[in-house]
Amino acid sequence: MTRPLHDPFDQHAPEPEIDIRQYLDGAAGFFGAAANVIMQLANRPVGYGVVESPVESGNVMIHPLKRLRTTLTYLAVALLGSEEDRAAYREAVDSVHKYVRSGVGSTVKYNAFDPKLQLWVAACLYWGARDLYERMHGPMDEFDADAFYHYAARLGTTLQMRPDMWPADRVAFDRYWEENLAKTRIDPKIKAYFEDLIDLKMLPRPFQLAFGGVHRFFVTGLLPQHLRDEMGMTWTPRQDRALARMLRVVGVAESVVPTPIRAFPLNAYLLDMRLRRRLGLRLV
Repeated sequence: MTRPLHDPFDQHAPEPEIDIRQYLDGAAGFFGAAANVIMQLANRPVGYGVVESPVESGNVMIHPLKRLRTTLTYLAVALLGSEEDRAAYREAVDSVHKYVRSGVGSTVKYNAFDPKLQLWVAACLYWGARDLYERMHGPMDEFDADAFYHYAARLGTTLQMRPDMWPADRVAFDRYWEENLAKTRIDPKIKAYFEDLIDLKMLPRPFQLAFGGVHRFFVTGLLPQHLRDEMGMTWTPRQDRALARMLRVVGVAESVVPTPIRAFPLNAYLLDMRLRRRLGLRLV
């Protein structure tokens, strides 16, 4: 049973005592990853920061497996890690983020240390996780939904987002989400990046041909309608029903497996990060 929550904005109060693993679905990350990236990068400063980043090692089009590892490790550390884990990974991410800032000739101003941009990224991660959980398992009850929401602030506070920036409750979050989602615009430069991502252009040609169509189906179905419109995508009620059936079947299957299996691969990436840290290897 989930225990009562403390005030999430009290700096001296312990974090909500919940078992976050009960809300994690390893399969959800594979279904929703690219759609969530599009949500994040639809915020133009975030999008241009990624597309123009000089950090080649973090470029998914050049190093897709490494980018997958660093992204999933961040999620694992933010959601499952200790304060020591979070501090170590923050330092590692900061060592890369210091290079991600707009230059004199940039058409869009951005800085990876901007807490407002980190709030948007954290909001996308929370919204996507909640959306997929409910599609796979049905709505959470009010208490669990609040517990999950307040805990999800760690998706931003693991970096530079201040705790008081996280909307006070789910109603405030939904208002923030709708207002800021409506402001997103996908220009041709960012759209071209998204199309390559959806078509799996970072993978060998056989993988593109085998999985590109299925990947596009899931990405389209999991995007908010506003972003489908921005991308020029079509989505029919029949497709929506098919997606709903697939996700519910996966949710039923995952609900009967042991928690460690359900939390895979995030738990594995957390162990990998701790091993790397012990051996003195790069974390990102």
